Amino acid sequence: MFEFENERSELMGKIEEFIHRKQYTALRDLLIPIEAADIALLMGDLPEEDLPLLFRLLPKELATEVFVELDSDEQELLIQGFSNTELKEVLDELYLDDAVDIVEEMPANVVKRILTHSDPDMRKSINEILKYPEDSAGSIMTTEFVDLKASMTVGDAFKRIRRTGPDKETINICYVIDDNRHLIGLVTIRTLLLTDEDTVIGDVMETSIVSVSTLDDQEYTARSLSKYSFLALPVVDTENRLVGIVTVDDAMDVLQEEVTEDIEKMAAILPSDKPYLKTSVREMFKARIPWLLLLMISATFTGQIISRFENALAAATVLTAYIPMLMDTGGNAGSQAAVTVIRGISLNEIEFRDTFRVIWKELRVSVLCGIALAAANFVKLILIDQMLFHNPSVTPLVALVVCCTLVVTVFTSKLVGCLLPLLAKKVGFDPAVMASPLITTIVDATSLLIYFQFASFILHIGA
Repeated sequence: MFEFENERSELMGKIEEFIHRKQYTALRDLLIPIEAADIALLMGDLPEEDLPLLFRLLPKELATEVFVELDSDEQELLIQGFSNTELKEVLDELYLDDAVDIVEEMPANVVKRILTHSDPDMRKSINEILKYPEDSAGSIMTTEFVDLKASMTVGDAFKRIRRTGPDKETINICYVIDDNRHLIGLVTIRTLLLTDEDTVIGDVMETSIVSVSTLDDQEYTARSLSKYSFLALPVVDTENRLVGIVTVDDAMDVLQEEVTEDIEKMAAILPSDKPYLKTSVREMFKARIPWLLLLMISATFTGQIISRFENALAAATVLTAYIPMLMDTGGNAGSQAAVTVIRGISLNEIEFRDTFRVIWKELRVSVLCGIALAAANFVKLILIDQMLFHNPSVTPLVALVVCCTLVVTVFTSKLVGCLLPLLAKKVGFDPAVMASPLITTIVDATSLLIYFQFASFILHIGA
């Protein structure tokens, strides 16, 4: 094995040289030891015209694994160039859930060709899974699992595993069903290996089973796999009949998608399912401009507040210099609370019933943070702004206004930051939408109001 990222540039150089010199045997020997996911990355760096050549050089099983790892654009390019025989060979090697993922990403003409050359069983299964709601457990499950009967002996179970196992995505866990396909237990390969062959499955199977419904959210399903450290999770219908399983690799893909989506929402970007370098400028513009327009319009409230207190600013112009610091500190404090709470909500660590506990904790944190920031800022204002820079406008009273505003702003910001995601979750909105951009806009306006109220009270200047 080698450190792929460290040798990626060197590998690309060799691949391009072998292609240029038509040394295809050497190229094939170079690629075979490399992991499928790494080969997919290398193919993504090649010109499009070289992809079919590289793909056809790979052994059939490795080629299928690489195909699954490619981006949808690259998969479509290869499918368009496949002969009917090549397409059928690839489809025959695909696991069902991977085939479904590919079908979901392809345009209609490519989907039609895929389904035409799939075997009848796969075609039926693909169509069944595609009927499940998007982002549900049913939409990401595979029907390729080993099922056993409670009346079987361990010896019979091994015979069935050997006969059907090669076509299954995993055989580490086998699921026990009754005659009506109701899920009644599970047994691991480890248990079977350590049990006498004459033992009945019903005597050694586990009956305490964690499962999910076909309509359960895919993120909930993925987090359940993580919570219980399972390699696979059974999926049942409304009558507790086993219809599929979700494996840990699919769960990792779901979590990655969900985290990316949350990050984009928290940065005020509409979610995108394409990698950055494959997203066009037009698509990025469409994803970013709606929130920017909304936030720009909402930020006009800040301007109106400043206009409302322009007389106070004219009487003490030094106050203007500290507006950006107060607004940024408030926004940062609110974002800290929001991100922490959103993470807790996404991991099911925080529920709406915990609202008062969250508020109480954040308020105590805000008091400590506010006092610490105010003390540091007071020292900075007196020692640096007044004494070092000889700014006579920075008086102890001005410093008091700024520091009092800091304490109350941090207090208010953290309250807003922890409450908005919880309220959003309660009313059915995505908590991530209530993160940094929206909170910052709210906090900017409130921090200015607090600032000018302290200025009016302490410095006796009116609006």
